[in-house]
Amino acid sequence: MSGTATLAANLPVVSTGRLGAVLRPVLWLLLALAVVEAVVVVFGIRSYYLPRPSVIASTIMATPGAYLAGLWRTFLETVLGFLAGSIFGVVMAVLFHRWQTLRELFFPLFVVSQTIPVIAFGAVVVLWFGNTLFAKAVISFYISFLPVTVNTMLGFSAVDPRQVQLMRSFGAADAQILRRLYLPAALPQLFVALKLASSLALVGAIVGEWFGDTTGLGVLLLQAMYNENVAGIWATIVVSACLGMGLYGAVSYAERRIVFWGGEQ
Repeated sequence: MSGTATLAANLPVVSTGRLGAVLRPVLWLLLALAVVEAVVVVFGIRSYYLPRPSVIASTIMATPGAYLAGLWRTFLETVLGFLAGSIFGVVMAVLFHRWQTLRELFFPLFVVSQTIPVIAFGAVVVLWFGNTLFAKAVISFYISFLPVTVNTMLGFSAVDPRQVQLMRSFGAADAQILRRLYLPAALPQLFVALKLASSLALVGAIVGEWFGDTTGLGVLLLQAMYNENVAGIWATIVVSACLGMGLYGAVSYAERRIVFWGGEQ
C-alpha cells in the first residue's frame, strides 16, 4: 500500500484551472442558446420578433465571407480609433494635471464636445474625409477619448502628495515622478476607462458606417433593415457582440497582466 501511495504521490498533477475558465463560459453560452431555442419553439414566438438561434447561425453560415469581411473592416476602424483615443486621452490628462490653466481652458470644451450627437459629428467627418476607414476611425476616436482623460485624471488625483515630496527630496525629476508614481497609480482607473472606451469605439465605427460604405457590420445592419431581414439583423447584432466581447476581453487580459497588484488590494 505504501508503494502505491508513493507512486500516486509522484504522478504529475494536471491543472484544469485555465481549461475550466475557458470551458465554463462556453458551456453557459451553449446552455443559454438552447434555452432560447426551446422558449421560441415552445411558445411559438414569431421569427419577426425573435428568430431561433439556429436560424441566426444559419444566416451567418449562408454568407460567411460577408460577415468576416464586415467584421474585419469594423475591427480595424474600432482599433484605430480606440488606440488613438486612448493615447490622446492619457496625454491630455498628463497636460491637464501638469498645467492647471490649460485644464481650466480646454477641459470644459472637451466635455461640451461630447454633448454633440455622434451621428451629427459623424456626418461632418464623412463630409470632410469621405467614406474612408480613416473617417470611421475618427468617429471612434471622438467618443472614446474623454473617458480615458477623465479616469486618468482621477487616478492622478489619488496620489498622496507626501509621496511626491518624498521623491522630490531624493532628487527625482518631474518626468521620473510621472513615470514611477503617477502613471502606475492611475493604471487601475485607466483600465476601467479603456474597457468602456473599447465598447464606445465599436459603437462609433458602426455608426460611421451608416453614412455609406461598401463593407462593415454597420453596412450589413443597414442592408438587413432595408430588406426587413430580421434574421440578418440579429446575425449582425451577434457578430457585433462577439467583436465587442473580444475587445473587452483583450483589454481585461492586458489589465491582469499589467496591473498585477490589483488582486491584492
